[in-house]
Amino acid sequence: MIDLHTHSRVSDGSMTPSELIAHAVERGLSALALTDHDSVAGNAEASFAAERAGIRFIPGVELDIAWKRGECHVLGLGLVRPSASLNALLEGQVMARNARNAEIVSLMRKDGIDVDLERVAALAGGDVVGRPHFAEYLVSVKKVKNRQQAFDRYLAKDRPYFMDRSGIPLDEGISAIRDSGGVPVLAHPLSLYVSWGKIGEVLRDFAARGIAGLEAWHPAARVVECERLERLARELGLCVTAGSDFHGAARPDRKLGRTAGRRDIDDRFLNESLSALLEESERALG
Repeated sequence: MIDLHTHSRVSDGSMTPSELIAHAVERGLSALALTDHDSVAGNAEASFAAERAGIRFIPGVELDIAWKRGECHVLGLGLVRPSASLNALLEGQVMARNARNAEIVSLMRKDGIDVDLERVAALAGGDVVGRPHFAEYLVSVKKVKNRQQAFDRYLAKDRPYFMDRSGIPLDEGISAIRDSGGVPVLAHPLSLYVSWGKIGEVLRDFAARGIAGLEAWHPAARVVECERLERLARELGLCVTAGSDFHGAARPDRKLGRTAGRRDIDDRFLNESLSALLEESERALG
């Protein structure tokens, strides 16, 4: 059992990188990728913990890509060393996120909510502050009963405190991942909000631009949809990956090592083609 899509407290998960590795060992995983949102800050700690625990670790990242419909996220798996281009993109995302967070604070204060970024950051406990942490804050001050209610009433799209995110241009994100020795994989493709009639054309374009893999298996999709995405990926010559999108207590419905249909993530998703791509990228970067 493996997992190729997880998050730590460095972004919006609830566990430190070391705790995430320990949990993976408890769950019996043989390999794990850490793919924090727009950050690689947790990879060194996770790598050290994984080496001590005897589990294979795959350093990664999840980039938020500019996309006009739904959400487009690209995983960078197997980063050998973050390139200057990747670091520049991540720094730009931090600046944009800080500006967006300041706007959210301003909107909340106008509604009489006593809030500041320092208190929200304390709840985050990591480098990245985002909407989940504002949701936690609204729960802590009893504005709502739970996180989901916070999103439904205040933080989801078209709600009072929603601020759209800036995204990285797709070509720049792919290039930065490859420059870092990583394999670019399109995460949870159904989040693109593209119809089945058009998704093949979109994925063909992504592949031509350098996307090498497709996360066909994700817990937000149905098994029949994942099977269809896997067939499509193979038709396009893309490697197929699977992940839990684990966030710990922040998303209790997501279980480490499990994907759509509560299925265990088999190591075939690492062994069939992704391992070869990772080895090829590592050799290319030296």
